[in-house]
Amino acid sequence: MRKKRFLLGAVALTAALAATGCSSTPNGSQAADSAKNQADTGKDSGSADSGSRDSGSEDTSKAAGADRNISCTLTLATWDVAAAKTFEELDMEGRFQELYPNVEIDIEEFNAEPEYFNSMKIRSSASELPDLMFHKSDSMNQYSEYLADLTDTEANKNNQIASEYAVDGKVLGIPDRKASDYVYYWTDMFDEAGVEVPETWDEFVEASEKLQEHFGPQDPDFGAICMGAKDAWPTYPLMEYGPAAQSGNGYYWDAMTTEDAPFAEGTDIHTVYGKIYDLFQKGVLGKDPLGITYDQSRALFAKKKGAMTLNSPMFLTAYKADGYDTAGMSTFYLPFRDSSQDEFNLVTQGDCFLTVTNNSENPEVAKAFLEFYFSEAWYPDYIASISSDSTMTPYAKELDPVLQTASELQPEVKFVTYGAGGSDFINMVSETKFDCKQLGVEMLTDGFDYAKRCEELNQTWAEARTKLGLK
Repeated sequence: MRKKRFLLGAVALTAALAATGCSSTPNGSQAADSAKNQADTGKDSGSADSGSRDSGSEDTSKAAGADRNISCTLTLATWDVAAAKTFEELDMEGRFQELYPNVEIDIEEFNAEPEYFNSMKIRSSASELPDLMFHKSDSMNQYSEYLADLTDTEANKNNQIASEYAVDGKVLGIPDRKASDYVYYWTDMFDEAGVEVPETWDEFVEASEKLQEHFGPQDPDFGAICMGAKDAWPTYPLMEYGPAAQSGNGYYWDAMTTEDAPFAEGTDIHTVYGKIYDLFQKGVLGKDPLGITYDQSRALFAKKKGAMTLNSPMFLTAYKADGYDTAGMSTFYLPFRDSSQDEFNLVTQGDCFLTVTNNSENPEVAKAFLEFYFSEAWYPDYIASISSDSTMTPYAKELDPVLQTASELQPEVKFVTYGAGGSDFINMVSETKFDCKQLGVEMLTDGFDYAKRCEELNQTWAEARTKLGLK
């Protein structure tokens, strides 16, 4: 398996790369189609050291009746550096070659999500997308014309949530993980500062202030909450998920497209963004959150330059990959609710959607790889190696002990499945340039006027709805 790593600033280079084509014998399509039936739905997941690789590969190969003469190189693009490392460690290519021995897998690895999608945008215009690529829940809508329909695949049929992210009635991507976000925290720092795990938003703010007041005077670089806001996207647990958590509506973005003034006082998004803005004004993110990247914030948290950080299970995977110790680390769910008597809305969503592009010269082989990826031959060992939860019904898993603590502290939650927004919302974002995560960055800048900004957003929103003819 070959890996190509594209670093920041390499957009021009990646735009010039064309996807490697495939060739096959006349029976290749039939073999690839039959490979769709490979998933064994009656067996439990195994650990990375289990025997599932051998038995799964034999069952898959037999069920597929694969033409051993198929020869090609499939390209697979991802922004998840930790996952790319796992692909190599668990010998993904070798396992797939037990089904298709003459198929090689080239991994195109990007070290940042924004750079990844900038490159893919350019390549889509040139019809040079890779054979397979990972997507976020909100990017499949934007790339829908370039993606193959996966509705009839076994991977979709066995996936718990893929159908919830269909675009115009078609399943275009299969999420390989699902997760809710967590507040990671150091138990000893909470104990020293006399802080309890919060159950409401006000308690969360109070805990943040108390931690800052206790540790800040001793360390001018301390921030109760470590957040690498220089990258903008780390604000998402607040700015992107906040409206869904506040309202209990996972499709809040779609609901906004029916309103001329969605940011008006009294709306859920105005309320929750007001909460977040007030939190930011209390100085609990350290002295320079806009000067710190995500990677730097993770390192600061490891050094206990902060007591908390907000992120998904991918944070824990990356944290461990960095070699940091998790002793003393625990988690709780971020409470957006105002009262402990209110329902605890917990936003959850699928992530890392594997897709097959229409640029692939042999989409049948690419689909066969997708079926393999979510079959017993690969998926159980892979999902066991990362911190996120399984999306495949046949292959359940136990979460990392660090993450299990959150559900023990808050066992009664209302899961809110997050939808990143349909075509109307995508068009509104394009017209208004609304970016929830970037708005979080704006809130951290000097002189930001929340009330004025909401008025501006309402005005541009209403104008865009009129221009687009939305009702």
